[in-house]
Amino acid sequence: MAEDSRPSPLAFGQVVIGPPGSGKSTYCQAMREFLARLGRRVAVVNLDPANEAVPGPCALDIGELVTLPDVMASLGLGPNGGLLYCMEYLEANADWLQERLRGLQGHYLLFDCPGQVELYTHHQALKNVFAQLAKWNFRLAAVHLVDSHYCTDPGKFISVLCTSLSTMLHVELPHVNVLSKMDLIEHYGKLAFNLDYYTEVLDLSYLVDHLASDPFFRNFHRLNEKLVEVIEDYSLVSFVPLNVQDKQSMRQVMQAVDKANGYSFGDREQHSLEALMSAAVGADFHFSSTLAVQEKYVQSQDKAVEEEVMDL
Repeated sequence: MAEDSRPSPLAFGQVVIGPPGSGKSTYCQAMREFLARLGRRVAVVNLDPANEAVPGPCALDIGELVTLPDVMASLGLGPNGGLLYCMEYLEANADWLQERLRGLQGHYLLFDCPGQVELYTHHQALKNVFAQLAKWNFRLAAVHLVDSHYCTDPGKFISVLCTSLSTMLHVELPHVNVLSKMDLIEHYGKLAFNLDYYTEVLDLSYLVDHLASDPFFRNFHRLNEKLVEVIEDYSLVSFVPLNVQDKQSMRQVMQAVDKANGYSFGDREQHSLEALMSAAVGADFHFSSTLAVQEKYVQSQDKAVEEEVMDL
């Protein structure tokens, strides 16, 4: 009993959340490899009971406790209801998670979470698990991945902003919103505005006006105005662009997360003066990274135009 009453060692990590297909598992493995090269001891924890094919090494798997197929078969639930039950079961068996995490002391943890949006907007189980982790002395930041192709559709982008804001308010963790798969964005069409307009979430009235040119969205102009007002009133949502194949892009996300969960200012890793300064002025690095991605995007657009001209 005396041993259990002692405080747990301070630990850092990320809870990686986002809708299905946003690249959460791919991000976890890419970040694990990236941080390992920097000398951190990193472990991936799979908290998705529906993820039966983790693309890389996994130190702890919720499948040892409960799996979605077993819940669906035994309780007659569908995929969504079964997943909610799995998260409630994990919450009720938090002692199992605590015991297994003791074996990962000294590691920086990447929690690969399920993709159902309702888990992060109004359901309580996973939020309570995160709160329990905080009581166990984990310093976590939520990394919310959103597929970058939503930027090419103004209506979908407003929906993404609303979902991101709702998630930030519900999860109650330091939050880093990430536009994933930036290397594929040119395949989805041309952006209506520069990339920094979307990453910094600038004056959204321009986006509403752009939507008004569509006959379908013209009927919902007043609704879109009110949604945009809510987003701008909170002024919380912004994005970091990510291409997991680009080391500089991974570095920018790492710096944003380290600043969010306090890792940069801890004593668990010897940082150079440059590393500390880069975390302290993360906004400048974020801006430069956005410019780099924007430059690549514009170049790809220009190349496509040149090819079209040559074909003519």
